[in-house]
Order: sequence, then structure tokens, then C-alpha cells
Amino acid sequence: MEVVGKIKMIDATKEVGTSGFKKRDVVVTTDEKYPQDILVQFVQDGCDLLNGFKVGESVTIGINLKGREWMSPKAELVYFNTIQGWNIKKDTNGIDATKVPNASEFELAGNAIAMIEDDNLPF
Repeated sequence: MEVVGKIKMIDATKEVGTSGFKKRDVVVTTDEKYPQDILVQFVQDGCDLLNGFKVGESVTIGINLKGREWMSPKAELVYFNTIQGWNIKKDTNGIDATKVPNASEFELAGNAIAMIEDDNLPF
């Protein structure tokens, strides 16, 4: 699953508890008719994935949904959900930069077009 939108907020890495557990939150505003502010949490080594990102950048975040239950002191069963990020990449106006042709691919395409135009086909 993915969350796509613009970064609204990036929190600092926080250490929680005494076990050394680290977490870092980022809020992404979706680009849809009714924009949503989605909180995504990165944990442990994943916190460093947010380094180099800035507020206002368009991103795609790979996510997992996490759920857990907790028994309150009043013996009430409560459920919590977390959206946990595992990957983040910058969006380039909807274009995947890894799929943009390089110069040699443009040259090959140009040569192919020239060969077709020079061919004396009967139709």
C-alpha cells in the first residue's frame, strides 16, 4: 500500500521507553477532492529514511497497517491502529524518474523512425 501527497510536517526522531525504541512521524497531505492529513510513523532504522526530505515535497510512502489491542486498567479492551512507513521516495510531478529514457534510448528511437521513413514500403 502507498500514501501519496505533500509533506506537511516531519518530526524529530524520538526515543520511547527504556528499550531504545525509536520513532519518527511524518504527516502527508493527500491530493484529492477532500485532502487528508495522514500521519505515517517510521521506526528504528527507518527513521533515517526521512533525512533529506523537506516540508512541501511530493512523496510516495510505502506503508503497512499495524493493529494491536490493549487492556485498560478498567478492564476495557481498546484497539489501536498505526500506519507504519517502510519506504519513501520523492515524486517528480507524477513521473517516475527511474523510467525516463536516457539520451542513447532517444537516439535509438530516432534511428528507428528514420529507417521507417526511408523504407520504400508498397503501402
